[in-house]
Amino acid sequence: MNCLSRTITVSFIALCTLAASAQVSGTSTVTGPYGKTATRSTLRSGGNVQSTTTGINGQTATRNVTRTAGSTNATLAGPNGQSASRSTTYGGGNSQTTLTGRNGGTASRNVSGRGTGTVTATTTGPNGASGSRVRTR
Repeated sequence: MNCLSRTITVSFIALCTLAASAQVSGTSTVTGPYGKTATRSTLRSGGNVQSTTTGINGQTATRNVTRTAGSTNATLAGPNGQSASRSTTYGGGNSQTTLTGRNGGTASRNVSGRGTGTVTATTTGPNGASGSRVRTR
C-alpha cells in the first residue's frame, strides 16, 4: 500500500467518524388551506433528539429524547404546560421502564431473563394493579 492510498483511507475514516457524530437539524413547514402554518424543528445529535412543534395557533409542544449507555429518557411537553415522560434502563438481559403521565400517575414494566430461555415481564399500572407474563423457549 503506497502513501497516497493510506492518506485516502485515513481521510475517509476520519470523514465517516465526523459525519456519524455530527448534529443534524431540520425544519419542516406545513401550510393549511387558510394560509396558516405549522412547523417542526428537530435536532439530532449522538442518538439524542430535540423536537419542537409549533401549531397553527402558535402553541408549541416539545419532545426530548436522551440516550446514554444503558438508558433512554424521553420527555413530552404539551402546549398547556403538562408533560409526560418515559425512562428505560437496561443491561444484563433486564430492562425497567417507567411511564409518568401528565397527571402524575406512573406505570412500570420490568423484564428479566432475556437470553436465558425464560423471560418474565411484569407490568404495574397507575392504580397499583399488576400482571406478569412468563415466556419459556
